[in-house]
Amino acid sequence: MSDDLVNLVYLLAAVLFILGLRGLSHPRTAVRGNLMGATGMLLAVVVTLWNEDIVGFEVILAGVVVGALVGTLFALRVPLTAIPQLVALFNGFGGAASALVAGAALEAALLKVEEPDVQFTVASAATALIGSVTLLGSLVAFGKLQGVITERPLLIPGRHIINVTLALVCLGLAAWLVIDPTSSIAFWALAGVAALLGILLVIPIGGADMPVVISLLNSYSGLAAASTGFVLDNNVLIIAGSLVGAAGFILTSIMSRAMNRSLANVLFGGVGAVVASVAESDEVYAGKVKSTSAEEVAMLAEVARRVVIVPGYGMAVAQAQYAVRDLVNLLESRGVEVEFAIHPVAGRMPGHMNVLLAEANIPYDKLKEMDEINPTFPQTDLVLVIGANDVVNPMARETDPSVPIAGMPILNVDEARSIVVIKRSLSPGFAGIPNPLFAADNTLMLFGDAKQVAQDLVAALGR
Repeated sequence: MSDDLVNLVYLLAAVLFILGLRGLSHPRTAVRGNLMGATGMLLAVVVTLWNEDIVGFEVILAGVVVGALVGTLFALRVPLTAIPQLVALFNGFGGAASALVAGAALEAALLKVEEPDVQFTVASAATALIGSVTLLGSLVAFGKLQGVITERPLLIPGRHIINVTLALVCLGLAAWLVIDPTSSIAFWALAGVAALLGILLVIPIGGADMPVVISLLNSYSGLAAASTGFVLDNNVLIIAGSLVGAAGFILTSIMSRAMNRSLANVLFGGVGAVVASVAESDEVYAGKVKSTSAEEVAMLAEVARRVVIVPGYGMAVAQAQYAVRDLVNLLESRGVEVEFAIHPVAGRMPGHMNVLLAEANIPYDKLKEMDEINPTFPQTDLVLVIGANDVVNPMARETDPSVPIAGMPILNVDEARSIVVIKRSLSPGFAGIPNPLFAADNTLMLFGDAKQVAQDLVAALGR
C-alpha cells in the first residue's frame, strides 16, 4: 500500500474523529458521533496493520469480529448505572496499551542494537509516565465507583510530600532514559513508580469529584496515546490522542467551573473525608423534618400545574428511570407541565443523568440545564428531588470556606412552592455535610427506594 493512500485514509480517519467529537457534543447526535469516531478508528487500525504487514488480512478480520462480539457483550450486559466504572476501565486500558506499545518499541529498537533518537526516548518516557498513572489511577477510580474501595477520600498522612517525591523520582528516571537509552531498565522503573503515583493521586479523591476525575483520566489516556504516536511516528495516533486529550481537558475545566472549584482543589481538597457528626445533623434536622407518603404527594401533584424533577445518583442506583418516565407520562396526561433539572455534576460522570433518562426515552427537550431551569423555580408548584443531595444543598451558598461545597452553583429548588425529597435516609451526600433543604418549611421527605416510590406515586395517582 502506497504512503499516499495510507495518509489519505489517515486524513479521512482524522476528519471522522473531529466530526465524531462534534456529534458527541449533543445528545441528539451522540449516537451518530460515536459511530463516526469508531469508524475512523477502525479504518486507522486496519490500514496500519495492513500497511506495516504486521499481520495477515485473516487475522485483522478475526480481530474485528472478536472485538465486535466483546463490545456487543459489554453493551448488552453492563447496566447504565455501571457505565462510569466501564469508562474508568477503558481509560485505564488505553493508558496501559500506550505504555506497553512504547515499551515494546523500545525493546525492539534495543534488540536491533539501534540507539533511539531524542524524540523516541522523550516520547517513550512521557508515555510510560502518563500511561501508568492513567492505568492505576483509573483502576482506583473503578474500585471507588464499584464499591470495592470506599468512596470517601483516603487521606494518607504526608501524602503531598510523598506525591512530590514520587513525581521527582519519575522525572529523574525519565532523564536517565533520555540520557542513556541503551537500556530499558529506566523505562520499566519509570512505569512502576508512575503506577504507584497514579494510585496515590486518585485514592484521596471522594465520590463527589468522580465526574471531574474521570474526565481528567480520559484526557490522560489521550495524551498517552499521542505520546505513543511520536514513539511510532504515526500521524493518526498523534491526532487521535491529541483530540481525546484536548476534549478531556476542556470537559474537566467545564466540570470544575460547574462546581466552582479549581482543579487543584478537586485533586487535593479531599472533599467528603470528614462526614457530618450526629450532633451536626441533629442541629440541622432535629424536630424539623416532615415525613410524608405517596398518597399525600399524589394529592400535591394532582393540583400542581408545573412539576420539576431533579434526578441524582440515587435514581441511578435504584434504576428508577423507567418508573419515573411512567410518572411523567401520567402527569402530562393530566395537563401537568413536567421538566427535568439537570446539574452538571449530578451522578458519577459527565452526562450521567442525561444518559439514564435517554434510555427511558424521555424527550431531550424536557431536560433543562441549571442556568435555564433556576429562574423558573419560583413559578414551580412541586419539585421532586429523586436521589440528589449535594447539588440541591443550600449550604453551597455559604461563604465559610470550611463548608466543602461553599460557592458551588446549585439547583435552587428551595425557591419552589413545595419540595418532596425522595431518599432512603437522611444520610449526607458525598460532601459529607447535612442538607438544610430536608428540614425546610416547604419540604417533605418521602423515604424509600426511588424506583419503588415512583411506582407507588404512579399507583396513587391512578386511583
